Amino acid sequence: MPHLPGVLEIPVTVDEETIGTGDGLEARVTVYNCNCHTYQQVIRLFCEAIPGMNSERAFELAWRIDHEGSAVVYKGEWKTSEGIAKHLSAGGLRVSVQ
Repeated sequence: MPHLPGVLEIPVTVDEETIGTGDGLEARVTVYNCNCHTYQQVIRLFCEAIPGMNSERAFELAWRIDHEGSAVVYKGEWKTSEGIAKHLSAGGLRVSVQ
């Protein structure tokens, strides 16, 4: 398509979401905003519960949850996802495993 002066080109994006091999053994943990925890509390819980989490990434996720309403905080094995969700729920966060 030729570029026309004064016309904005909208980039085309393709979102592909895959969370596993289709064998039912992988899942994702989603945390929802509840406006009842500080960023520090959420960051601490994420760093305690999620393998490989660091405070910078935890802050990014906490910010996304606060501003967008939810975020996927972990993708991986179903059993690990359930353990993470249990830990986060015990800390008072609203969590789902899908």
